[in-house]
Amino acid sequence: MTMHSSLIVIALGGNAIQQPGQAGTFEEQLFNVDAAARGIASLITSDCQVVVTHGNGPQVGNLLIQNELGSEVVAQMPMDVCGAETQGQIGYMLQQCLTNHLRRQRKAVPVVTLVSETEVDASDGAFSAPTKPVGPFYDATRAKHLEVEKGFVMREDAGRGWRRVVPSPVPVAHLQASVIARLVAAGVLVVCCGGGGIPVIRGARGDYRGVEAVIDKDRSAALLAASIGADTLIILTDVPEAYLDYGTDRQRALGRVDCSEMQEHLEAGQFNSGSMGPKVEAAIQFANSGGSRAVIASLHELRSAVEGTSGTQILGSSGCAAVVPKRVSGAH
Repeated sequence: MTMHSSLIVIALGGNAIQQPGQAGTFEEQLFNVDAAARGIASLITSDCQVVVTHGNGPQVGNLLIQNELGSEVVAQMPMDVCGAETQGQIGYMLQQCLTNHLRRQRKAVPVVTLVSETEVDASDGAFSAPTKPVGPFYDATRAKHLEVEKGFVMREDAGRGWRRVVPSPVPVAHLQASVIARLVAAGVLVVCCGGGGIPVIRGARGDYRGVEAVIDKDRSAALLAASIGADTLIILTDVPEAYLDYGTDRQRALGRVDCSEMQEHLEAGQFNSGSMGPKVEAAIQFANSGGSRAVIASLHELRSAVEGTSGTQILGSSGCAAVVPKRVSGAH
């Protein structure tokens, strides 16, 4: 199957940056990113443009631990600043590796990393019911002090100690979406929306400010893909496909399905809310927003996922007739 003109948003999973069991050294992360970048660069042709998003959970977690350990020496930074820092950190690695592989493949495509902000609604219910654990573990005494001194919400975590929990609000808009679209129209490969983007809220006077929260990176990628007129959203993870009855003797892979069928499986509780569920929700969101298709696939099967021969291919109402998307005309 040949690829036609398309704009693809690729949402890299955590395994593209840090593998389970790794310490997270720069060398380990760079090695992993380089492997992912090689596959992404191979997709780039005159008929195929790519925007890359990525997660940053372990990297933000490490920064929060460093903040805590060094708090008596240097000032601690809030989570939104840590998000900005890790966007730059991971973007630097991706940008460098993508540029190197594109050069080796004789493709004159510029690459840029954009530190980007994602608007969330200040009235989102997640702010009154934070659930996302972040940062280091504490004993009960230190946890109580943090609740009093800093207003943190602390929860006991499966007998391992106490951790801070923060809101995970729904992304509403990408503040730099129009800039990303203009860069894409100019032929630039953009790395952006790392970790879902830096969460910001808009005040009564229209000013933005950062908030300490975690945005689901796949939902954010789906919103971005729709905002810039992408044809395809590829959500890369550590399994080849989405499965029904996962982990049982009835387990079966989902290949090509339409978004209404996928919605039925989601509502039936087939996908774990802590792992595959948000990815499926993001895929359905994009497919329902006018995208031709969303794909959930393994990082190691990126090309075949794009070509439509691997992964779970979720077709939108406008994309049921063709697995490979058509290019959206004009500037995105």
